[in-house]
Amino acid sequence: MRDTVDTDTDTDTGASARTPARTSVRAAPPAWLVVTLACAGQFLVVLDVSVVNVALPSMRADLGLSAAGLQWVVNAYAIAFAGVMLLGGRAGDLYGRKRMFLVGLGLFTLASLGGGLAGAGWQLLLARAAQGLGAAVLAPSTLTLLTSAVPEGAARARAVATWTAVGAGGGAAGGLVGGVLVDLLSWRWVLLINVPVGTAVLLGSLRWLTESRVGWGSPRDEVLGGGRRLDLPGALLVTAGLGTLAYGISQTEAEGWTDAATLAPLAAGLALLGAFLAVEARTAAPLMPPALLRLRSVASANAAMFLSGSAMFCMWFFMTLYAQNVLGYTPLQAGFALIPSSLAVVLGAKLAPRLMTALAPRGVAVLGTLVAAAGFAWQSTMTPHGAYATAVMGPGVLMMLGAGLAATPLAALATSGAAPQDAGLVSGLVNTSRTMGGSLGLAVMSTLAAARTDGRTGPQALTEGYALVFRTGTGVLLAGTALMLLWLPRRKPEKAEKAERVEKAEKGEEPERAEKAEKS
Repeated sequence: MRDTVDTDTDTDTGASARTPARTSVRAAPPAWLVVTLACAGQFLVVLDVSVVNVALPSMRADLGLSAAGLQWVVNAYAIAFAGVMLLGGRAGDLYGRKRMFLVGLGLFTLASLGGGLAGAGWQLLLARAAQGLGAAVLAPSTLTLLTSAVPEGAARARAVATWTAVGAGGGAAGGLVGGVLVDLLSWRWVLLINVPVGTAVLLGSLRWLTESRVGWGSPRDEVLGGGRRLDLPGALLVTAGLGTLAYGISQTEAEGWTDAATLAPLAAGLALLGAFLAVEARTAAPLMPPALLRLRSVASANAAMFLSGSAMFCMWFFMTLYAQNVLGYTPLQAGFALIPSSLAVVLGAKLAPRLMTALAPRGVAVLGTLVAAAGFAWQSTMTPHGAYATAVMGPGVLMMLGAGLAATPLAALATSGAAPQDAGLVSGLVNTSRTMGGSLGLAVMSTLAAARTDGRTGPQALTEGYALVFRTGTGVLLAGTALMLLWLPRRKPEKAEKAERVEKAEKGEEPERAEKAEKS
């Protein structure tokens, strides 16, 4: 077992900023333990994106939320999550991945307590936004801790697949967990359950995780202003831009696309995002370095993740509404109804690394997206009196099997071409792309569904609205497939292929090719 040096540095500026205040030598934990803790953090983050879906009708009845308010129970979390995640990733690179993991998990756990005790709608929305902030700091560190503990190559691909499966399983299990808690206890427990689980993961991480960050005294520290600069203006601009844009989209449901109440926030949101891009091009330590997006693997994989997320994020939201509002399922029944989908997404994520050896990452991502598109197309044929096997289980399994297959190669491509010092940033970008696409996609899809129902509330009208959402999702996924075929690299970056050959040599496979890889 290797040793690592854990160094805390003086936070004062000047020469003392790089003088170690305390140095301790500590044995690095086994890789499986790091992967376990990282995946536990990721599970909590993703679970809370979907766990509230089943509880939405109960929240609305208890707190008097409007239909738009229900959407913001989901989007307050998602927008804060997506908007601050790049900052969270960069903070992990600069201040330490373990430290940011603990800070994010602590804030997430406290916000969950506040949400579970909320007595009014605005308190719940505020707590959900705070949860999103905590998740934005926590989530990038989960992937970076994992990739730091596992060398690049086939072993890392398997670890990333486990991380993807746990994350996807968290999103999928949200329906079941939420249904059980709402039926047996109350909607408040979909948030309060995070408190004991988060506390347990926090204590385990304090005990076993070791610190990692970009090394002090490197040329990169000079660029980053002594290693301590964060792009706060960029973080504020991108978060405000996303939130304003999502609000403008949600306004179209009541005001239409041409009303000033819609056009003003849409224009303001686009202006804020434009200002974000301008700031990133000029600042010395940008939150989103333009050079990073010039890496084909990073840019193309994140664009594909954005499109995929805009469809997949909506699946759980509308499936649970369809099950409860149209088919008459209880929250618990709706949760159990989605178990096959939960298992399918985990299966897809675990199958992906094996298929990647034969089809390459691009081929597996395309295959998974096509399978998901088939599920969306099937789901769009729903009726008010659909049978479980054909209206929920069958299409749900296809959608989530495809999602699991596609997510692993896209995450692997997005992280394999970046430098180690950008690992936290790229990890944050992966989650940001997926969640940003999901939050904006949910706003658009909710507007489409509401426009289709045209004020009607019966099962037939609701079904027509939900069906339109899944038809639109089918088109989005097919567009994503075309983008992957045209833009994703055919092969992994050379660095990743070399690492895989070396790993095979260590196992006694392909020794001659591995020796050449090591020498080169």
